[in-house]
Amino acid sequence: MADFEYGPVDLYLIGFEGDRPDGRTLEAIADLVDSGEIRLLDFLLVSRGEDEVTIVEFEDFGGQIEFDVEVLEAGLVGDEDVDDLAERIPVGSSAALIAIELVWAKKLASRFAESGAELLQVERIPAPIVNEILAEVEGAES
Repeated sequence: MADFEYGPVDLYLIGFEGDRPDGRTLEAIADLVDSGEIRLLDFLLVSRGEDEVTIVEFEDFGGQIEFDVEVLEAGLVGDEDVDDLAERIPVGSSAALIAIELVWAKKLASRFAESGAELLQVERIPAPIVNEILAEVEGAES
């Protein structure tokens, strides 16, 4: 099997009121890291004002938030990522921008590479949309 150090990485932009995520949001991330389902590779807090975007990197959180999870490769999320995604944050609010490695996907990517297959495209359908569509299909079958 091809041995990748990292698997595919997803960027999540998680919006919230105020300037920091609540404890339940942080707990959800920590639970997935602790269970080994994901690895947290980068974590930024991004706040959007009328005329500016403020970014706080994980290593600069200090005592701002209580979050006892290792961030492996702070610096993976680039300025272009922030610029592209910050537009989705409503003015006057904030978001956590996290880069996560889906651990199972690392094994899958290794197996694809080993077999000579080439992954051409990946599309993600957001969970709320999947649930809405499947609930409609289920309702139509009843």
